Amino acid sequence: MSHSSDLHTFGSSTYIQTRDGRKLHYMSKGTGEYTVVFESGMGVSRSSWGLVAPVIAKYARAVVYDRAGAGRSDVDASPRTLARMAEDLNELLAALGSGPFILVGHSWGGPIVRAAATADLSRLRGLVLVDPSDEHLKLYFSRLAKWGFSLNGVLIPFLARLGLYRFLGFKEFLTQPADVAADHLREDYTVQAAQTVAAETKDFVQDMKRLREQPPRLDDLEVSIVSGTRPGKGERKIRPAIVVAHQQTVSKLSNARWVEAPHSGHLVMFTDPEIIIDEILRMIWDKKKA
Repeated sequence: MSHSSDLHTFGSSTYIQTRDGRKLHYMSKGTGEYTVVFESGMGVSRSSWGLVAPVIAKYARAVVYDRAGAGRSDVDASPRTLARMAEDLNELLAALGSGPFILVGHSWGGPIVRAAATADLSRLRGLVLVDPSDEHLKLYFSRLAKWGFSLNGVLIPFLARLGLYRFLGFKEFLTQPADVAADHLREDYTVQAAQTVAAETKDFVQDMKRLREQPPRLDDLEVSIVSGTRPGKGERKIRPAIVVAHQQTVSKLSNARWVEAPHSGHLVMFTDPEIIIDEILRMIWDKKKA
């Protein structure tokens, strides 16, 4: 089922149906040999990519989508584990065709695209992980972090019911094209959106432990890890630790590179979007040259 038109920044709006009958919403724009699929961070809709996907659509098919419970996609009654989210992404990829695909994941989207990639490496050109959640970051496993994740799972839905959740949002989302920013304001602060954050948070620590024990096998698939190196508010200690974790992951992969986003903290897609764009285009053009 498809509707809307290319008048939207992200192009046409479409749904696929999962094997268990849920609808997943995605938008696509552009054509080309490659399909670039964007995976957003925890509990966030497709509306993270307004400064990146439209540029990529000039060179390839750019696809942004909403995970279950986010944006316009149906809620999933099953636990939102990493494996479950990777399964949904793989269902989307199957509906999009045979590839080749470049998967781009921000934050929690990084582990999701890594987990999904293992289902069929042959259809992938590469992965671009944008300041991803990383199992080598020891702070995730501290008592304070576990307490924080548990608290957020209760607090965020409560704030959404009071209409206060939007005050936790990032103003950077509003620097995007007007239609993308409007979608973000309309869809990402509802009670359902808050419940989606809670659902995705619930198994986060356990999933990161599993990643640490059994990291996805990516063989010689090309991977770029983009790290924001500029500490934001309250990030004086954690930001350098995140960078070290990313570099450790790069060292354990056979075909990976680390890329610095010097003007960014976590939200690289808003503060250094051109770095993400350059990494995607490099993968497209390098393969064509070969």
